[in-house]
Amino acid sequence: MSFLAITWDPSLGIDLGFFTVRWYSLMFVAAFLLGLRLMKKIYIEDKIPVEKLDVIFMYVFVSMLIGMRLGDVFFYSWDYYQDHLLEIILPFKQVNGTWKFTGFTGFASHGAAIAIPIAMYFYAKKHLQKPWLFILDRLAIMVALAGFFIRFGNFFNSEIYGKETGSSFGVIFKAAGETVPRHPTQLYEAFSYLILFFVMWYLYWKTDKKQQTGFLFGLFMVVLWSLRFFIEFLKEAQVQGREDWVLNSLNTGQVLSIPLVLIGLWLMFKKAK
Repeated sequence: MSFLAITWDPSLGIDLGFFTVRWYSLMFVAAFLLGLRLMKKIYIEDKIPVEKLDVIFMYVFVSMLIGMRLGDVFFYSWDYYQDHLLEIILPFKQVNGTWKFTGFTGFASHGAAIAIPIAMYFYAKKHLQKPWLFILDRLAIMVALAGFFIRFGNFFNSEIYGKETGSSFGVIFKAAGETVPRHPTQLYEAFSYLILFFVMWYLYWKTDKKQQTGFLFGLFMVVLWSLRFFIEFLKEAQVQGREDWVLNSLNTGQVLSIPLVLIGLWLMFKKAK
């Protein structure tokens, strides 16, 4: 019986007749627009010329897309892409011997966690003349907010959902062909990230933690990747045959989260020079 479950079967997006604006894409746009607006307040507070916002937008946007794409390729889907190298950089796939436009269908947040900090190193050095961790402390607040929107996009796409709840509660992802209630892990993550955003926003404006270089970014790393680690226990395997490969219990996402949590702890509790 699943009379208490929610049947989830939304449209892909807004159909304009000649083009469909997907909800997932709208979530991305909302994340960037709101993030830029809030980042402007931070730049004003830190007395940084707001003209530098346009530059950071490009650094973050490009590094995020490249990082998420390569993260999926190398962390989750290398068994496929090693024989389809062109599909790594082209939004096309070979279907029955012919090329078909599919867009880029694989992204992994762990890849962005590597690429964005690297991009911020060059941004801070070239455009701010401030320490690397200075900008990471502030950008992490916006990334937590972006995580909320992106996971909502995953929910609209009926992807990255959880295991069966084994009860009448849960969400039936009809668009994915599911008939039983499952954990809406996208929403678990989304609202967890939203809470993290409000906590970090408060710490920036109401405490002196922003003066402790690296603390806010470290907090972000510890909380976000710890949440990801534990919520992964409720998710369905994203890569068949490669999940539960450490101690017969930890999956790829959890293993990748552990070093990021450790880095965050070090940043939070390191002694200031």
